[in-house]
Amino acid sequence: MSENLAIAAYLGATILFILSLGGLSNPETARRGNLFGMIGMGIAVLATVLGPRVDLVHGLPLIVGALAVGGGIGVYAARTVQMTQMPELVALMHSLVGLAACLVGFASYVDTSTVLEGAEKSIHLVEIYVGILIGAMTFSGSVIAFGKLSGKIGGKPLLLPARHWLNLFALLAVSWFGVQFVGAGSIDAGMTPLLIMTAIALLFGIHMVMAIGGADMPVVVSMLNSYSGWAAAATGFMLANDLLIVTGALVGSSGAILSYIMCRAMNRNFISVIAGGFGGGAPAAAGAATPGEPQGEAVAVSASETAELLRSAKQVIIVPGYGMAVAQAQHTVFEITKWLRAQGVNVRFGIHPVAGRMPGHMNVLLAEAKVPYDIVLEMDEINDDFPSTDVAMVIGANDIVNPAAEDDPTSPIAGMPVLQVWKAKTSIVMKRSMASGYAGVDNPLFYRDNNRMLFGDAKKMLDEVLVALKS
Repeated sequence: MSENLAIAAYLGATILFILSLGGLSNPETARRGNLFGMIGMGIAVLATVLGPRVDLVHGLPLIVGALAVGGGIGVYAARTVQMTQMPELVALMHSLVGLAACLVGFASYVDTSTVLEGAEKSIHLVEIYVGILIGAMTFSGSVIAFGKLSGKIGGKPLLLPARHWLNLFALLAVSWFGVQFVGAGSIDAGMTPLLIMTAIALLFGIHMVMAIGGADMPVVVSMLNSYSGWAAAATGFMLANDLLIVTGALVGSSGAILSYIMCRAMNRNFISVIAGGFGGGAPAAAGAATPGEPQGEAVAVSASETAELLRSAKQVIIVPGYGMAVAQAQHTVFEITKWLRAQGVNVRFGIHPVAGRMPGHMNVLLAEAKVPYDIVLEMDEINDDFPSTDVAMVIGANDIVNPAAEDDPTSPIAGMPVLQVWKAKTSIVMKRSMASGYAGVDNPLFYRDNNRMLFGDAKKMLDEVLVALKS
């Protein structure tokens, strides 16, 4: 493939990637967006492999082997991963992007530094240094995020003494070693500051995500998505690959915008998320009320009583959360929704921007269960409708329906926009226990006079509700 044809293929792939991002912004066009992205990536890989910069005679076996191994792992992961494991899978994929940026950076330093001179060499060395820095941070931070999302690492933030001073010292050290690296007279001399910087970046990535509380994990996922994009862009500069630069910039900027949207949805600013401290991850004692919170007694209901409340309702709003994902209850939720709609009940879903463990987690689950897109509404679209709702049914959510966010200025989640389910005539909260949510904040909704608690595994209890409805 000639260079001009390869450039044209890259341009076509870039357009497809932009169309993919546009399609993924809406559930109704998400399938088409995914298709555009897959076609674009296929074109990009073929244009790179068949382009003028690849020696197919000597490199083809390695390329085919790498594609076979990587593709096989990807197919296996896609076919076996559970929907509840998607957040940690996404974090793991981000770590691989960061690792790739690091490896490419070291290879590029060893391979090209001796053939460049003057300003061109200095610019290339800066590209390598920054690329490895971002890649190492992304890699280690994503590994820690994977551990937190999968439950292998606790959600409680690790707040080291003088952590901000440690971060400042790390920044100064990275800057100093950067000067030493660019000014090194040989590859051996430059390798020492490069390795030290890499170690500092890896430790900083670990410290950064460990300091972030469990309630901020959805923001962390989108933030790491942005970092992986910038790592890919840095790799593009190191390899002089225009498509990697453009694609990385697209991912990096869209991830940054998404992080901003997520922070607004939690009434947090990005700096406070990085600083950490929100979301202990440790459940509070059952029924433990703190000053300023409504006190009372939680009223439990059975599956048959829940079915009766749903049967007599005209307006129902279902609020899904991570508990629904864990129980794999989305298909039963859809069966209940179909039955109620067949009886003339107006059933809709209210989705909080940070429900679940990653952006769009609940939307993906509901789409998998074939829930119609037009009855799945965002928080801002449905919040005003709760006062006219007969039953608001919360399935495995906690922090996103906590009235303390509006009523208690001393609460850690004060000011966070929440779904106002307590304004419905009756709210039903499905949980395994009275434990607090991922943010470690007790929920006074449980003790409201118009609230009922349906305890148990979401899938099991919803199956019983469905049976009771049909009988």
